[in-house]
Amino acid sequence: KRGGDSKQPTGKVLPVEQFQTDRWRAMDADVEFTGKRIVQSPDLPFSDLYTHVALDDGQLSLQPLRFGVAGGKLDADIRLDGRNQPLQGRAKISALNLKLKQLFPTFEPMKTSFGELNGDADISGKGNSIAALLGTANGDLKMLVNDGAISRSLMEIVGLNVGNYVVGKLFGDDEVRINCAAADLNVTNGLASTRLFVFDTENAIIYIDGTANMATEQLDLTITPESKGWRLISL
Repeated sequence: KRGGDSKQPTGKVLPVEQFQTDRWRAMDADVEFTGKRIVQSPDLPFSDLYTHVALDDGQLSLQPLRFGVAGGKLDADIRLDGRNQPLQGRAKISALNLKLKQLFPTFEPMKTSFGELNGDADISGKGNSIAALLGTANGDLKMLVNDGAISRSLMEIVGLNVGNYVVGKLFGDDEVRINCAAADLNVTNGLASTRLFVFDTENAIIYIDGTANMATEQLDLTITPESKGWRLISL
């Protein structure tokens, strides 16, 4: 329990709660922590958590922050410098072998998937909250997914394959196999731009171009599907 009500606005996704950096100089600390199992959500527990936390004259670092999740592991190096206003932060994060069916435990099409997600991020920013840090962020994001699954109805709607969507609704939805998906994003002043974002599925290749603005929390994306097979009615 937080001990107080959340200050998060209803229309905002990224956390706006402020870091109290003025308190960080009250003490120095050097702490190592190990946890074999942490259950914040029963569907997605953490395992084998290890972190080395250092607080030195207003500078906070977690080097490393490492834990197992969704059958894989996440390795992070996080540094927050609270000596200046606004706070300056940098995070390097590597995700390795995250199992899709464990990462999305309530998404029915993914329950039979043997796919994995791998990714890397190196981002720096300024601001006294997560929202402010990401809203000013600079860096790179990369992701690779293999052998996943997605709802066929969702795929048909993305591809504007109206006839196939209607048939699917009449006779039951099933899943579409994702052969692979790759994303390579550049982030400049909180604006993430696609260098590459593509899904290759068994019935279509989907190209995504555009931007995600983390300051305004707005998406501006163009989705271009190229169907591989015959379609009943396509717009």
